[in-house]
Amino acid sequence: MNVKDSVVFITGANRGLGLAFARAALAAGARKVYAAARDPASITLAGVQPVALDVTNPAQVAAAAQACGDVTLLINNAGIARGAPLLGAESVEAARAELETNYFGPWALARAFAPVLAANGGGAIVNVLSALSWLSLPGAATYSASKSAAWSLSNGLRNELRAQGTLVTSVHVAFMDTDMASHVPGPKTSPDAVAHQTFEALEASLPEVLADEVTRQVKAGLVAVPPAYAAAR
Repeated sequence: MNVKDSVVFITGANRGLGLAFARAALAAGARKVYAAARDPASITLAGVQPVALDVTNPAQVAAAAQACGDVTLLINNAGIARGAPLLGAESVEAARAELETNYFGPWALARAFAPVLAANGGGAIVNVLSALSWLSLPGAATYSASKSAAWSLSNGLRNELRAQGTLVTSVHVAFMDTDMASHVPGPKTSPDAVAHQTFEALEASLPEVLADEVTRQVKAGLVAVPPAYAAAR
């Protein structure tokens, strides 16, 4: 997948990693960059085309795919974190909101844009996941569940879209220097570094990005005894 001369559609592109993806796409020579957000007025980066999109709104998803028929690279970046444990008073409400955005949203975008990508030669889909796709932390268990579901979704989409030549790349990252992780102490990965690694992976047709050392340790820990996800937290 060549990012140069591609037509990129990015969800949640108004800030954080989404904004970093938009900057990186322009720098890499993308022919066009659609920058999607609930409020298109929040898109201020020069050189992109703002798109109004709530990924949980089926009509807006369908309209975006209809209007942006030249897309060759879909980046499912939009995500939310409610920070809820599984047994808390607001846990079910939090889980439903996170699943709608973090799981059903990327699924809906993939379904809507799959024919577009096929018509344009196959292209690629990037799903932004997390180290918490494989690990559940106290206070973020519902978010972890949504990202775990999205990881399984990515693997399923990869199987079903292979025949039309569409690459599906999952991006796993721990804490990034964004608003979502602003309350978390400790070192954080630059969104620009994650975007750069992702585009390198696309150029190499890789199915997965492990964007930082924490994520690489978590992935390696899945085969440890006991496995990382079973350790006390």
